[in-house]
Amino acid sequence: SLEGIIHIQNTFNNIILTLTDQQGFIKTYTSAGIVGFRGARRSQPVAAERAAEELARRALKLGYSTVSIRLKGPGNTKQYAVQSLAAAGLQIISLADVTPIPYNGCRLPKRRRV
Repeated sequence: SLEGIIHIQNTFNNIILTLTDQQGFIKTYTSAGIVGFRGARRSQPVAAERAAEELARRALKLGYSTVSIRLKGPGNTKQYAVQSLAAAGLQIISLADVTPIPYNGCRLPKRRRV
């Protein structure tokens, strides 16, 4: 059985799941939009669960049974995707949040002259 990495990129409008091997080469991917959800429904927990089920099905077909998961982005539908991946039969060995955190933010614009 192969060991892969699932990258879950979550935004406020969509969720994108990507399966890569240990070197980082993409094997398959899916999102809430690909699964069939459109508009505001892509940001719902049901869409994340359905997309995760589809990715788990593809991963098992490719021979990946153990995965580590990397979560990225804001929003609250990531946890539903992780639960759905575990329920679909994938063995999760690690969870990591790799969301970039700004250290001091962007430079402010110049003050307006009066």
